[in-house]
Amino acid sequence: MAKINVNGKTVDVAADESTPLLWVLREHAGLTGSKYGCGIGQCGACTVHINGEAQRSCILALGAVQPNDKIVTIEGLSADSSHPVQKAWAELDVPQCGYCQSGMIMAAAALLTKTPKPTDAQIDGEITNICRCGTYRRVRKAIHIAAGNKA
Repeated sequence: MAKINVNGKTVDVAADESTPLLWVLREHAGLTGSKYGCGIGQCGACTVHINGEAQRSCILALGAVQPNDKIVTIEGLSADSSHPVQKAWAELDVPQCGYCQSGMIMAAAALLTKTPKPTDAQIDGEITNICRCGTYRRVRKAIHIAAGNKA
């Protein structure tokens, strides 16, 4: 039995320590906002925050997470979708199919925490999530809007 801190709550988990965090979140904690995309940490659909850093949860084993680590999923980013990134996403209708968007939003929120006014180059360098619909221009514009920049 492991204890993890997810979205400000302690969750008891009965899973092997080699189980990817993504499956722990989805199957044991019932938080299905983080998506399975590739399983090798490339696409970013599974992105969550661990202690404020964007992490790909599909390649992070449960055993690598400490009980005092603060895990935040898309469900915990904002109770009412009022996070600036979520508001900018809605304002610009960023998603098409939407599958990658929870991970993309989590990556963007982590970027803005580290770099409150990112340049296009910083956005392109940090947001490595894959969107098969190709909404990258709207993603960049939404990040600028969330940062308070006029895009």
